[in-house]
Formats: sequence, C-alpha cells, structure tokens
Amino acid sequence: MLTVVLSGLRARWAAFLGSFVALALGVGLLTTMGLGLSATFDAPERAPQRFAAAPVVVKGRDAVSVEVRRGPGTATVSRKLDRPQPVDIELLAELKARWTVTTAGGPDAVGVHGPAAEVRTLVGDRAQVLTGNERRLADPEPERDAEALVAVNALLGTAGGVTTFVSVFVVASTFAFAVALRRREFGLLRTAGATPGQVRRMLLAEAAGVGVLASAAGCALGGWAAPWLARVLVDGDLAPDWFAIGGAAWPFHVAFWTGVTVALTGAFAASRRAGRVGPADALREADVDADVLPLGRALLGTGLLVTGAGLLVWTCVTDPSELLKRKTYTTVPMLLIAGVALLAPVLVRPVARAVRLPGAIGMLVRENSAAAVRRTAAVAAPVLVTVALAGSLLGASTTVTSAKAAEAREQTRAEWVVTGDDLRPVRGTSATGATSVFVRDGTEALVKYGARAVSDPAAFAELARLPVVAGDVADLDDRSIVVNEEFERRRVGEVVEVWRADGSGPVRLRVAAVLALGTGDNGPYVTRANAPGSVVDRIDARGAESLTAGGGTVRGVDSGDRAGGCGAVRGVDAGALAAAGGTVRGADSEALGAAGGTVRSVDVEALAAAGGTVRSVDAWAAATYPASSPETRLGLLLVLGIALVYTVIALANTLLMATSVRGAELAALRLAGATRSQILRVVTGESALAVAIGTALGLAVTAACLAVQGAALTALSAPVALTVPWSTVGGAAGTCALVAAAASALPAWRATR
Repeated sequence: MLTVVLSGLRARWAAFLGSFVALALGVGLLTTMGLGLSATFDAPERAPQRFAAAPVVVKGRDAVSVEVRRGPGTATVSRKLDRPQPVDIELLAELKARWTVTTAGGPDAVGVHGPAAEVRTLVGDRAQVLTGNERRLADPEPERDAEALVAVNALLGTAGGVTTFVSVFVVASTFAFAVALRRREFGLLRTAGATPGQVRRMLLAEAAGVGVLASAAGCALGGWAAPWLARVLVDGDLAPDWFAIGGAAWPFHVAFWTGVTVALTGAFAASRRAGRVGPADALREADVDADVLPLGRALLGTGLLVTGAGLLVWTCVTDPSELLKRKTYTTVPMLLIAGVALLAPVLVRPVARAVRLPGAIGMLVRENSAAAVRRTAAVAAPVLVTVALAGSLLGASTTVTSAKAAEAREQTRAEWVVTGDDLRPVRGTSATGATSVFVRDGTEALVKYGARAVSDPAAFAELARLPVVAGDVADLDDRSIVVNEEFERRRVGEVVEVWRADGSGPVRLRVAAVLALGTGDNGPYVTRANAPGSVVDRIDARGAESLTAGGGTVRGVDSGDRAGGCGAVRGVDAGALAAAGGTVRGADSEALGAAGGTVRSVDVEALAAAGGTVRSVDAWAAATYPASSPETRLGLLLVLGIALVYTVIALANTLLMATSVRGAELAALRLAGATRSQILRVVTGESALAVAIGTALGLAVTAACLAVQGAALTALSAPVALTVPWSTVGGAAGTCALVAAAASALPAWRATR
C-alpha cells in the first residue's frame, strides 16, 4: 500500500499541486493569525508615568457599584465611569496634614509620599489606594493599550475563521473533483482485486502525505510572514505603534494539526465515494455526470442552508439590532454560502440549460457545461464563495454606516452643526454633550447607556426630529428622561432609577418620551442637571431663509425658496459661521420654508465665538458616519483577499486538471472539423459560463443577506440604505474569469497542437 501511495504521489504531483498550495497557504495564514492573536492577549505592562515619583497614589472612585439580586442573595456589580471622581476635599486635607502630596494633571488623583499601610488606613473606602505598578491606573487612559488590541483581535479572529472556512471548502472540493476524474483508475484497481477499503485507505494516505508536507511548509511560511503582518497592521492604523508579534509556540502546533485535519477531512468524503466505484467504471468513456449530489452532501448542504436562513430570520424577528453588528453579519452568511456551495451541482444544470448562447459554439458551451456538472460546479463554487463574501461583508458594513448617516440627517431640523471638544452654548441653539447613565436591568444587572445631555430642552425639542413612539420630547426636564425601546421601563410616566455619570444616585426620573431603537444611537436623553461633568460637543442651529426676517447677511440661500416659510423665522448670519474658530464645510444652505413653527433667534456673534468646526448637516453626517473607515475597509479587504487567493488557486487547479484529461474529446472536435480557435472558444466559454453561474449564485446569497438586514433596519424604524459593493464584486468576478480562461485555454491549446 505504501509503495502504491508514494508512486501515486510522484505520478500525479501536478494534480496534488493545487491542494498542496491551498493547504500550505491556509496553514501559513493560520500560523500568522495565531501569532498575531497571541500578541493581542496581553497588553504590555507600562511603568507608571503620571506619579512615577510617588510610592502611593490616592485616586477617586472610577466606578459605580450597585447591589443586585443574584440567586438567593445579593451581589455588588460595578461599571466604569466615564471619568474618575475627584479626590474628596476633606480627604485631601487630611493627607496633606500628614504627608507630602503631589498633584498632576487634574483633581482625580494625588501622589502621596507616605507608608502605604498608613495611607490605606486613613483613606478607608473613600477612595482607591494604588501602589507598585498599579499606579499606572492613574495615568491618562490607562486601558488604552488593552482597548487598542480589541480591534486587532477581532480582525485576526475573523481572518482566521475565513481562512479555515475557505481552506476546508477548497481542499474538500479539490479532492472530490480529483476523485471524479480518477473513476476509471479506481475501476481498474477494483478489477485488479482491490477492495473498497483499500481504495479509501489509499486516498486517505495520499491526503495525509499532502497534509503533512503542506502543513510543514505553511508553518515556515507563517513564521516568516508574521513580522510583515505586524508592520501592515501598524502602518494601516489597525494596531498601535508598539504592537509586535512574538514567538509563541502554540500557533504553530494549532496550525500544523489543523492543516493535517483539513486534508484528511476534505479527503474523507471523496474516499467514501471512491470506495463505491465498481470494476465496470474502468470501461466508462462518457463524461456525462450522474449522481452528482450524494445523499450526505445533500443533507449537509440543506442543513447549512436552512440553518443559515433560519438564523437570519430568527435574529431579524427577535433581536434585529444584532444584524447590525459585525460579529453577526460576518459569521451568519458563511452558513448560507456553504449551504449553497454544497448544493451547487443541483443548481448548475438548470441554470446552464436556461442560458441561450448563439451559434454552434454557444450550443456546445451550454451542453458541455450542463453535462459535466461536476466540472462546472467545481469552478462555480469557489467563485460563489468569493462573490458572496465580498457582497455580504462589504455590503452589510456599508449598509449599516449609510443607515447611521441617513438617520443622523433625519433626526435634526437644523441647517448647521457645530462640533468640538468643549463648545460654549449659544442662546437660541440646541447644545448637547456626551454623558452616560446607569440603569438596573431587572434586579440582576446594571447597564451603562451612552446618553446625551441637553442644555436647553425647549430648543432641543424644536430642532430635534427624533423617532418618537410614545410621549413628547418637549416634556423633558430636570425630573425626567427620554428613553428608547431597549429600556426595561419604557412606558411614558413610569419612573426609572438612574445613576448619573459621576456615580451619584440613584435619582428617580419620569419617562417623558420613548424613542425607536434605530441603529443604536437613539437616546437616552437627560438634562445637564442629570449629567455632571458633561461638556457641550455639538450645537445645532438654523440658518435664515428670509433676507428681511432677521436683518443678517445670508449666503448660499436659494432666493426662490425664501417665501416658503410657514412661521416666523429669525435670521442667522451664515457667512459669520466661518468665524466660529474652525472650518466651514458644505456652506450651501437649503431653505427652511417647509420647517413650520417658530425658529428661535440666534445671536450670530455668540455663535461665531462658540468655537469648533461648523458644517452643514449633510457634511456633518458624512464626516461623522463615513461609508467605511479606512481601518474597517482595510480589515475587510484583507479577509476578502484571502478568499480571492484561494479562489484563484482552486480555479487554476480545477481547470488545469479538467482540461488536461479532455484530450480525446478535443481531438474528436478537431476530427469533426473544428479549428483550434473554435475549440479554444468552446473551452474558455465553458469556464466563463461557470464563473458567471458562480457569480449569479453569490449575488443571490448577497441579496438574501442584505434583504434580511434591510428588514431589520425597518423593524428598528431606521432608514434603509442597502448598498452592494459593485466595484469589489465586479473586480473579484473579473479576476476569476481571467484566471479561469487562462487555466482552461493553456492545456486546451497544448492538447490541440
């Protein structure tokens, strides 16, 4: 048996080359991703900087702690505050009375030059006492290193998952197609007395040999590529400057044995099919495929398809906001893609038959593609995977950000938005700032919500256009709160216990209005009285639509729309917005004629002195919610690049193998009078049709995923802005078509010389 296996590997090295390259690349990528992941598990231990000279640091409380019910008893849960509380004045005085105290950069912490045990005794539970390396927790953004690695961890985890998914699929498809091409050989072996078990063991042994060699090569490739990956992540702003990949050993072990397992798994189903080949198959000459979808493949494909579709629909019905999260729209479509790819042999024949191509060459292309279902499906399936991944991943990401931008534009009646770190509120405008609130979820959890603090509730109510499902935003005051549908207590008039951003509370606030959940940025809203420490970072203001209403200078206004107002409008000097201390973008204003109501008067000089950057609403929404950030796009393109490389390998390997064994068929065409040019057009036409079928199936999967995401946005009362990345999909399909044409034309040209 060993001699037969080794002889087979030597004789058919070209047939195994594609599997070897795909597996080696997969193992190399897994090794690289594993080494990258190992580097993200622990952020570097940085030495204290702010209070490096002080042996003890006293820091104000930076978390809110609330008792909740856990089982039969109670437990205390804590949630981080946006910023630490100042050290209590009385405590600070006591510390200064006994030891030397140093301050640096704010009142939230002080350095104490005294014995740690005595400082702890004095402080008690009034503040935190930090010693040793824990003193770095008083530095600005102490968790920035760990937080910087979260995105890297998610990216590398996703890339590793896609690599495993695509490599298993490609290797399994390659082995299955290779078995289909070797039916006559297996028939001869059976005629010579080989048992089905011996045929299966021979194939598994071949797969093990390829797997071991490819995995070893892949580990070496991954170790070499890991430092390069670190540089790419740092240069692309996906990882912090200090990020470096170390020399952990476990990624090599995981990648190597994963590669061997993938090879054996991919060959297992093919070996079972090979074992069923009978001696009569040695006499087969026809290439018409029968029984192209074994029962096991049909059940697995149907199960994956039903599971993927069911998860999408179930998530849309029960928790539509989950479909807007990257983890969901990255992983769930893979089930659909795998299911459709496994069922591709059933779909290929009717689709090929439905195509109407002109002339004798078109007829041959159609009939050959429909007859050789395995070959056509083997080409279409990897194209399907790449197109579906490109369409669903990039399409979902762009759809979410487009919906957020459209939602932001729809939720304000303002014409101008001023943004900055610490703006000065202006009379007659709607000024808001970021804050947070902490609310009990039932009796067992404490939830932190990002909220907005409103400076002038009346101005906010006039300029906001929020998706209110109950109540009235105008009722917001210091004793109330505007919540969204995510809150447990969300009926107008109900009382909600809230802990404020500095940990103070609880305060009892009445629900004034309830908002639709939307894309996740809808509320809650409180007044500044319930947002200690919040600073204004956004000002919404209206411009003027009448030259006579306010007496100011108006620029960029369509004079034809001046008379469309339904109420009294006070003028804003739009040109003076440039003096606000920043840059004015998108300064062409739209008329406010359709706004209705009374627009509050704005002190132009005060607005100009507010500071910050002034933009039109459209320009602000585009800047705040870009179609995709460079970091996100780079990460997705990295994942899609992996899929495309695998597809190219699978296409080249499949078509080189398939066309090289069609010598007798192509010779018969020559004897029938076909020229070499006509034969090349037939062969490349077949590959192009297979790529087109794969593209169509991939677009169908993309359409299904985006349709469900659109339904989720509708259920959340958010704007639906479905986006298909046609340029990326077209580029991937075009690359596949070129590779397929070259891989089929080259052996056909050699066979017809």
